[in-house]
Amino acid sequence: MRNVNEKQLEIARKAIQKSVEKLHQKKAIQIESVDKTINSINFSTKTEPKSDENLLIVEAVPELLDVKRKIFAALNEQFKGNDSVIFVTNTSSLSVQEIGVKVGPQERYGGLHFFNPVPLMKLVEIIKNVTTSQQTVDALKEFVADIGKVGVLCKDTPGFIVNRLLIPYSGEAVRMVERGDATFEDIDIAMKLGAGYPMGPFELMDMTGLDTGKFVVESWLAMNDPTLNVQRSELVNKMVSEGKLGRKTGKGWYDYTKKKMRRKEGKQCGCQNPCPATCKRPKPPTCNSFWCNPNCYLVCSGGQVLDTKTGKCKPLSEC
Repeated sequence: MRNVNEKQLEIARKAIQKSVEKLHQKKAIQIESVDKTINSINFSTKTEPKSDENLLIVEAVPELLDVKRKIFAALNEQFKGNDSVIFVTNTSSLSVQEIGVKVGPQERYGGLHFFNPVPLMKLVEIIKNVTTSQQTVDALKEFVADIGKVGVLCKDTPGFIVNRLLIPYSGEAVRMVERGDATFEDIDIAMKLGAGYPMGPFELMDMTGLDTGKFVVESWLAMNDPTLNVQRSELVNKMVSEGKLGRKTGKGWYDYTKKKMRRKEGKQCGCQNPCPATCKRPKPPTCNSFWCNPNCYLVCSGGQVLDTKTGKCKPLSEC
């Protein structure tokens, strides 16, 4: 892992260690894997591997076109003559082709878009530029599979697959709130229980960061592409200017400075009995989650519900 700042490298090292230790606590990995993972990463301010090494270099700096281009220009100069190195950008919103104009071996350049949180999210979008060779695509597919992820192939198109669908979806959710069609809480409830999504659009925006979404919208608008279904939101712009960016700042659509929100309610309360008729919804054939009212979340747990305000389970009679 390379960074020009020693302090940022130390922050990254501690974050990675904390992440793998948490996986061990959840019994997802063995204790030996914690040290093995950390020791397998070389944290450095320099990139000086042997010239004969087969390399996959992934750029993961902020979504600033000029910065990314400068990095690839420097890498291209540093690895000139190495015919095995593959250059990759982790961009989520910019054009892979535009980023890589300074890359010499265009056939050995492409994109790998990972999703946050990377240790938990299985998907990686593999972006094939117009000049990316099939050999490079195959190598990227193999790499993604080797690290336990699932790769999907996409052309170098704005938003690739996920964000091309997700950004307009999130934007329409915001416009519904701006028009007064529904509250953001009820929209989240509706999409989780009506569409089966693990998170509603506003919970998701809070997780990814409102500033990130705003940046993508502005980037797409600058393309002047009529096929991109995006609009600016004065409400989102106001929230960003106030520093309400989501989980990372403690406040976004939801307030995270209060008791932590719980999403895995089924594991909190158990899962035994089907949803009773008091929910005024059809009984599910299997144990699923249903809403009784905006403040109580039924988790099919022997007549208990999760109160979304307190985060605690309580008898259905109190719902």
